[in-house]
Amino acid sequence: MYFITGNKGKFEEVKSILGNVEQLEMDLPEIQSIDAHDIIKAKLLEAKKHGKGEYIVEDTSLYMDCLNGLPGPLIKWFLKTIGNEGLYKIADKMGDYGAEARTIVGYSSGEEIRFFEGSVKGKITEPRGTGFGWDPIFRPEGFEKTFGEMTKEEKNGISMRRKALNKLKEFIG
Repeated sequence: MYFITGNKGKFEEVKSILGNVEQLEMDLPEIQSIDAHDIIKAKLLEAKKHGKGEYIVEDTSLYMDCLNGLPGPLIKWFLKTIGNEGLYKIADKMGDYGAEARTIVGYSSGEEIRFFEGSVKGKITEPRGTGFGWDPIFRPEGFEKTFGEMTKEEKNGISMRRKALNKLKEFIG
């Protein structure tokens, strides 16, 4: 089973949950869509062109209530253009800080593609802490810290990726 990513941190989290998985660094074209399922499906179809096997890909996105779910899978472009400070300013200006962090894991062992989702509801805050991408502005419900202020263990213990991967683990046995 191969998890396709260039991100060592993501791979470590996946391996800690699934066990017998190998990292496969492969440049897959990423289509642009507001539906993460379309993005994942396209990646898995491309991966299958490289040989038979079981493949896993994922998309982790941030959905802001004040933007009717944007940026979603387009988060990378929002971060490149307006950054975390800009995302916070939008939520602040709109007076709506609600957000959801969502991971969708795609799995293919042949012709069929399956999706496994995990999410964490929270709030957009002023940037605090460090971390990957939008971690400094996302504070999960029930916590005072943003993902950016949490230790790796704290964040991974409640992460949307963990929830999605646990569903995949249950599926594959």
